[in-house]
Amino acid sequence: MKRSKKVTIGILIFFVIVASVIGGRTAMGVYFKKKFGKRPPPGVVVEIVQVKEFSKTIESYCTALSSKTTSFKIKKSELLEPLKFKAAKKGDIIAKLQDKNIIAPFSGTVGTRGISSSILGTDSIMLTLDDSKKILCDLQIPEIFAAKLKKGLRVNAKFLAYKDKLYNGVIVSRTSRVDAQTRSILARAQINNKDLEILPGSLLDIELLYDEKEAISVVDTSIIFEDEKKFVYKILENNKIQKTEVTTGIRKNGNLEIIEGLNTDDKIVKEGLARLADGMVVRPILK
Repeated sequence: MKRSKKVTIGILIFFVIVASVIGGRTAMGVYFKKKFGKRPPPGVVVEIVQVKEFSKTIESYCTALSSKTTSFKIKKSELLEPLKFKAAKKGDIIAKLQDKNIIAPFSGTVGTRGISSSILGTDSIMLTLDDSKKILCDLQIPEIFAAKLKKGLRVNAKFLAYKDKLYNGVIVSRTSRVDAQTRSILARAQINNKDLEILPGSLLDIELLYDEKEAISVVDTSIIFEDEKKFVYKILENNKIQKTEVTTGIRKNGNLEIIEGLNTDDKIVKEGLARLADGMVVRPILK
């Protein structure tokens, strides 16, 4: 009798322990669910869709030429005073000789041409005057662009000495025929050089712009590629995201032209696409 009572008490204790463990685990689950069950929506960097300028480009190169240049052969023995290589205005005396003065026919920079003394004679130098505020640049443009090449097209130039700076210009003329040997058209650009940073004879990298237009734009990091289709996540008023198909056009400087699918002032997800899904709620972050 005593033994059966002990067994009964042991069974009761066992069930009490099991019930306590189950109850404790359930209570802990409820606690952690309340505390961590509702995670905050993920933060995403947002872009507001805007209109930007787009264009197609032709890349080329050329040698910088002064818009005006002239030179004077003079003898060192005839100089009354040393030459001064500096900026001169039209009408200034740029060299004083025994029998005459050399007058600047236009404003420019005075210098000398590097011609061998064996050609000029040991007593002779070649004095130069260059007007370089407008640089001329002759470009060879492939004939495939004949329909696009016209007077007034904008160009951007880069000079290696100032590689982070762009110099602006325009096409001022073009030839009326294609060169049969190079299969190209010769075009002349005029480039602004008001600070005289581009030196005559410099090699310039040229970007010629055509088909310029304004269009709706998004950064290329916001695009989702699925086979041949492209999508963006558009943010609705309640901060829900909607997967939206878009049609794109020209890409320029990290931006894509949007032909169809978005309107100006729409909000889209710019960064953080990998963890998102259609219909999620997000926390927009504007940069």
